[in-house]
Amino acid sequence: MIGTIVRAGLLGLAATVVAAPLARAEVLRVMSGSVSTPLSVPMNRAVVVESESPFAELSIANPGIADISTLSDRSIYVLGKAPGRTTLTLLSADGKLMTNVEVQVTPDIAEFKERLRQVLPGETIEVRTANDGIVLSGTVSSIGTLDRALELAQRYAPGRVSNLMNVGGTQQVMLQVRFAEMQRSVSKNLSASIGIGNSAGSFDAGIGNGSPTGNAAGVAQGGAGLGLNLTRGNFEIGVLLEALESKGMVRTLAEPNLTALSGQEASFLAGGEYPIPVVDDDGSIAIEYKPFGVELAFIPRVIDGDIINLEMSASVSSIDTAVTLQNGGFSVNAFRRRETKTTVEMRDGESFAIAGLLQDDFTDLNSQVPWLGDIPVLGALFRSVEYERQQTELVIIVTPHLVTPTRGEALALPTDRVRIPTEADLFLRGKTTGAAAEVAKQDFTGSYGYVME
Repeated sequence: MIGTIVRAGLLGLAATVVAAPLARAEVLRVMSGSVSTPLSVPMNRAVVVESESPFAELSIANPGIADISTLSDRSIYVLGKAPGRTTLTLLSADGKLMTNVEVQVTPDIAEFKERLRQVLPGETIEVRTANDGIVLSGTVSSIGTLDRALELAQRYAPGRVSNLMNVGGTQQVMLQVRFAEMQRSVSKNLSASIGIGNSAGSFDAGIGNGSPTGNAAGVAQGGAGLGLNLTRGNFEIGVLLEALESKGMVRTLAEPNLTALSGQEASFLAGGEYPIPVVDDDGSIAIEYKPFGVELAFIPRVIDGDIINLEMSASVSSIDTAVTLQNGGFSVNAFRRRETKTTVEMRDGESFAIAGLLQDDFTDLNSQVPWLGDIPVLGALFRSVEYERQQTELVIIVTPHLVTPTRGEALALPTDRVRIPTEADLFLRGKTTGAAAEVAKQDFTGSYGYVME
């Protein structure tokens, strides 16, 4: 007989658990007429309970949890079928209660532990049973390892797995995002007009695309450009050539940084809120606020070691004063917005260009006086040419870093180098110190974005 025989005081009943192959022996403390020490049976495994005193009848409260059969008048075969608890009752030949045995069927953690060591070698994961489930505890190296351990445990105890594991290593991620945008614009305009008139005011005429109203002299002097005025007695003729060329460049740079715990969402907004009138259900005007500025939201997940999964959205928006909507006495401006939403995976310190935009808008407009504009050479006096080109270049780059906290005095602040100027420095010497002076000293010479001829 395998196991240990425990003798009871009143009935002299002793029961010993004999395990089937690969099953662990269990010891029962039998108490007459009451529940004895619980009997633990692995699911899909069997144990044999033996008694010194013969029994005449036995029953199991829930056959769906454990199945029983008699091998002799002293031996009972108990098979675990499903996780749970039930009661095994033994009766003597005269119909008296010998004992109640609480049978606890638990998941087969022996096989689970073996599979866990094979799938995740080197991980310190402790496995225990609790009621009809599995409890995992210990410290694992990464979130990916934790997920794999939980997925394997679900196969042995579906819906009954308790996770008490901790993830070791650095689990806080700082995300650096860089928005870099260059906008270049060039516009050119060329127009001409001709006027003929009489200085006495009895005759006045004009034609062209410039300013043909008034006398000929007025035609020649209106607008910006080159004017020619000829007078012969009372007869006057004027020619006006107007030309306009403009070039502009806009540089936008934003670098928001944000730190979050692995698996937790963090958001960032540096800007403001713009009031927008809306009509509510009652027909009255209500005010809603739309945020604008630099916005960043992301969820980092440290998968394994220094591999980081990033689910993020980032945007830069500003108020566009060139587009205005008039509605109900309110004036509302439009917004310019550059936004990206994506999920990427990279290692600590690596960078990804997650978004890019190359836009080239070109406009060429030619207007003329019918028939007169088609005359060779002289037709230029009756034509107007407009040329406009806008080019935009936008790149968004993200770089994640695994970070740990540090002491406060080790961090430098932008205000640390600022020294308030004295009245003598400001009014007598004209010196401004601190951050403004440092920005003024930066060199912005060189090419930015597109170089246009």
